[in-house]
Amino acid sequence: MIYSSANICVDIAKADCRVCCGLDMAKAAEKAYYRFVVLFFNCMLTFGSYFCFDIPSVLQDQFQGKLTCPNGTLSNSTGNDTGGCVEGLGMTPQEYNLLYAIYAWTNAVVVIMAGFLIDKLGNRFGVFLFSFLTVLGSAIFALGSHFKGTTYLLPLMLTGRLLFGSGNGSLTIVQNRITAFWFRGKELALAFGLTLAFSRLGSVLNFFFTQRFESQYGMQWTLWGGTFLCVLGFLSAVTVSVLDKMGMKQLGLDGVIQEESRKVRIQDVKRLSLRYWVLVLTIMFFYNGIFPFIADASKFIQDKYSGYSQKEAAYIAGAVYDSSLVLSAAVGILIDYVGLRGVFAVLCAVLTLPVFGLLAFTFVPPLVSTIWLGITYSFAAASMWPSIPLVVPQATLGTAMGLATSVQMIGIGISNLVVGQILGTKSSDVKIPLWRWQYMMIFMLANTVSCIITSIILNIIDYKQGNTLNKMTKRSSAPSSVSQTDREPLVNEEREDNEEITDSPSINRT
Repeated sequence: MIYSSANICVDIAKADCRVCCGLDMAKAAEKAYYRFVVLFFNCMLTFGSYFCFDIPSVLQDQFQGKLTCPNGTLSNSTGNDTGGCVEGLGMTPQEYNLLYAIYAWTNAVVVIMAGFLIDKLGNRFGVFLFSFLTVLGSAIFALGSHFKGTTYLLPLMLTGRLLFGSGNGSLTIVQNRITAFWFRGKELALAFGLTLAFSRLGSVLNFFFTQRFESQYGMQWTLWGGTFLCVLGFLSAVTVSVLDKMGMKQLGLDGVIQEESRKVRIQDVKRLSLRYWVLVLTIMFFYNGIFPFIADASKFIQDKYSGYSQKEAAYIAGAVYDSSLVLSAAVGILIDYVGLRGVFAVLCAVLTLPVFGLLAFTFVPPLVSTIWLGITYSFAAASMWPSIPLVVPQATLGTAMGLATSVQMIGIGISNLVVGQILGTKSSDVKIPLWRWQYMMIFMLANTVSCIITSIILNIIDYKQGNTLNKMTKRSSAPSSVSQTDREPLVNEEREDNEEITDSPSINRT
């Protein structure tokens, strides 16, 4: 009897130990360090893909260079003499811009269904599938460069960009969804800012090292190097998937989110609020002036301003991303503290206007304009994108992000095609006339003016609906109002049985 009691006591002690351990594990996911570890690997998802995205911008001369050069005229575009022949893939300016356009158009089509599938099937499905597509797309793109001078070159490279675009745009949606889940009601803008900073780090390193690497090892090995970085992104996808799964189980929210996701239907898109759609248009018009400019910025600088080599022009064009990299985290902290996301959206657009005016009609050093553009871009990214989780339900954030990305990419795709037409379709052996570049900048100005208009409308609508966007993150997503956000019409239809949605456990746990 005593032996039995002792066994019982031992068993109870072991059970208590297991319970205590379980409680410690349950608390781990609620601590700040856990969500920042998730954030680190989440940021690394798109580091390599953002590096790959703008490789054509840095190597624009090589992409549009001649297939062969006469003896004695070959130039590697690293010196100040830009009059030599650059050997490359022989693309026309229109074909070159098509590489960016097909990326944008693919995003526009794919991300809609991708966001919906992520909401239905979960983040882990998304990170595996879409990170794999970035690897596959970048590999096919690199493979296409081996077929220069053949009819296979352009189809292969366009196919690579198509698959790459399918993965990268959708991967960004998963990334934003994970960030919004772990940081909603906390350091939301800071988390989005750090995510952008890591992505921009890939872009910055691309502008600093790609041209130098290409001059030493050639274009093919440069493109395969980008593919390797996408593979590192895939490994990060595996890691963040494991961390996300463990954390959600510890919080007891995995089943809740799955239950909410089963309620999401594609028809619910029509229930998205007017405020959401105006916000999406604001994002689209702003980015219409950023990405198409960066795609052609290196050649623009060489054509308009004298004395710039390809490497120097790439550094100056990359200053947009340099500024964003340096400022993103600080800007995120600032916006988390003061709020005013709608106000910042207006200010960013207004302050971007002088940039394209300087580029079009003055000879002010281009570095001034690119740094200036990087500053406004940092504030825009940290104020606009984190606003989406504040105006849509958590369970359908993937769908909302997918639609926003789709509209954004439709606009960018159209802009790239328009820019390609403005700059002409002939070979780029000679400088593109200044008047063509000025027309391009005027087109950028028109998009920025449109952004100003939509951002003002956004603030008016938001003011009438509670001024959510201009409050601090923690105020606008306080625990007492968490469930209110998830009762927005997108997911919760009026039910005939008047069933109430419980607030516990909340999928927006703070």
